[in-house]
Amino acid sequence: MSPHRTPPVSPVIVLAFAAAGISVSGPLVRLSHAAPLAIAVGRLGFSLVVIAAFLVYTGTWRQYRRLTRGDVGAAVAAGAVLALHFWSWISSIGMTSVAASVVLVNMSPAMVAIGSAMWLRERPTGRQVIGMAVALVGAVVLAWGDLRTSSASASALLGSRALLGDVLALLGALTVSGYLLFGRRLRQKLDLWPYVGLVYGACFVFVCVLAALTGAPVLGQPPRELLIFGAMAFGPMLLGHTGFNWALRYVPAYVVSLVALTEPVGATLLAALIPGIAEVPSVFTFAGGGIILTGILMTARRAPARDDDSAQPTD
Repeated sequence: MSPHRTPPVSPVIVLAFAAAGISVSGPLVRLSHAAPLAIAVGRLGFSLVVIAAFLVYTGTWRQYRRLTRGDVGAAVAAGAVLALHFWSWISSIGMTSVAASVVLVNMSPAMVAIGSAMWLRERPTGRQVIGMAVALVGAVVLAWGDLRTSSASASALLGSRALLGDVLALLGALTVSGYLLFGRRLRQKLDLWPYVGLVYGACFVFVCVLAALTGAPVLGQPPRELLIFGAMAFGPMLLGHTGFNWALRYVPAYVVSLVALTEPVGATLLAALIPGIAEVPSVFTFAGGGIILTGILMTARRAPARDDDSAQPTD
């Protein structure tokens, strides 16, 4: 995307706040004692209240009139896979380390490149192919560390849960890639607020249905949990995601992708420093995470300039 000439606010400042916003997502999930689907319902609910206010204030809700049945179907599909993303990724935080979960879920740029090649006929460059291969090697290294934990620790259950958490984080990366691919069609027709309002609204319905079907306790959350849900809505979803989407109008997509890669670093540092978490990653997590980020870096830098949605973080 060609950058616009005169942004009203410095994109550097916005990107800095957005990076800080997404970095708190993993630690906030770890601090919460609520069920994964309850966390998803809470953060989406608080976010939609703010988004609805912006839709009314800007009048951009009128853009919904131009949507076709196919567009609505794409919104429903995007919301469905985004709901699965929230469930799988939030669940992974309770099973593996914050660092491992956040690094693995950020493999979505590589998965988007694969999906674009398969379904959108956008052939990846040689650098992208190498980057995807490197990221997969890093994922194997990281998972191998958790597998060793399961066989060497006194509690095999602990290690197996960590490995399952890694798998769920990868599922979170896969599902968010589907969300980006489904949502790309809508993003061409809708501005930011009507786009996130429609897709997050569909996602909210799906997570509520999933919570009802599984019996997840959603209502009657204590004030502490409500504060965490509100913080997740304000930080990762509104400040982080909205900031990155805003920046896409003024800076190239690969720049936003590179800034988004600071999330694993920030989340890992916060998880280590916050007393309620105090989580130091293993050597395998550091090594595998570093390899994964290198591969994602190679993939994101050469992403097609028009594939702006591939730069959107979702956590």
